[in-house]
Amino acid sequence: MLSAEAEGFFVFGGYLFMIKAVLFDLDGTLANSIEDLADSTEKALEKLGFPGHTLAEYKYFVGDGIPKLIERALPESGRDEKTLNTCLELFMEDYRVHYHDKTKAYDGVREMLADLKKSGLKLAIISNKAQEMAEKVVTNLFGDIFDFVAGKREGYKTKPDPALTLFVMDSLGVSPSECALAGDSGMDMAAAVNAGALPIGVLWGFRTAEELQKNGAKYLFSAPAEITELIGELNG
Repeated sequence: MLSAEAEGFFVFGGYLFMIKAVLFDLDGTLANSIEDLADSTEKALEKLGFPGHTLAEYKYFVGDGIPKLIERALPESGRDEKTLNTCLELFMEDYRVHYHDKTKAYDGVREMLADLKKSGLKLAIISNKAQEMAEKVVTNLFGDIFDFVAGKREGYKTKPDPALTLFVMDSLGVSPSECALAGDSGMDMAAAVNAGALPIGVLWGFRTAEELQKNGAKYLFSAPAEITELIGELNG
């Protein structure tokens, strides 16, 4: 739990926190993208003659990057390398065109980002989504408000590995103890813990409160404005 140590500073995991940057997961945290991800996957599966899935199932397929989404969507009998690659190619062919058909910012997210930016905080994205598509979704929904957008890239493992998160922090010129990381999955919370940032779980996304808490969430919020309020309180 967080406890007050001095005005404007809070202790978590042995660190004194005064937040200078907020890092966000993308899908399920800022952007409700599940329908476009599911639609493109369903089209690829149909072309290959495989059965489809419900939207609820896709909420547990996503989160580890697009290749893992495809692997989970395919039946075990179709997970050989050739089929995986073909399905991935079909997915990307469709998703590059239709990534913005139904994807939208969650209510209150744009206002939250604007308020955080006005208060002088640096903002960044830490996503397991392919870099190309992360940049497209962010630009389409949020313009240039972010100081750094990091998707899956060469040389870095996906979350919960902390390497990419730490790289982004370094690029922003902030230390882990000056960062909060907000996300909707246990993987996001584990990434925050592993990197030494403050883990904030959001409940409007794809996963459950239980999963978030199990993986280290120190706060659970039901509305984006609550994140703005928390940062204001932490920074005094």
